[in-house]
Amino acid sequence: MAEETIFSKIIRGEIPADIVYQDELVTAFTDISPRTPTHVLIIPNIVIPTCNDITAEHEPTLGRMFTAAAKIAKAKGIDEDGYRLIVNCNKHGGQEVYHIHMHLVGGQPLGPMLAV
Repeated sequence: MAEETIFSKIIRGEIPADIVYQDELVTAFTDISPRTPTHVLIIPNIVIPTCNDITAEHEPTLGRMFTAAAKIAKAKGIDEDGYRLIVNCNKHGGQEVYHIHMHLVGGQPLGPMLAV
């Protein structure tokens, strides 16, 4: 079984968060350090540490992350202008919490994909 994460506690309501969407598969909440006017984290309700740990059984949950992102973008009014979905994997990918999560960012022009 995967380790407990801060996100697990948010899912269970043990740590307060601005939940913008939650169902049986995923939870989404406003990032506490937003990088753009809209910055929402979308996480599976089960701990999947990294993208490398994804299996075929996770496909319904991963699909739900994308459909939730589209619903949230529409609710936030950024669907027409556009937004970016980001998933980081491991240290070089910039992953900080080892519970996969998708960043939904938007509300302003985002510029190039990578600033290297």
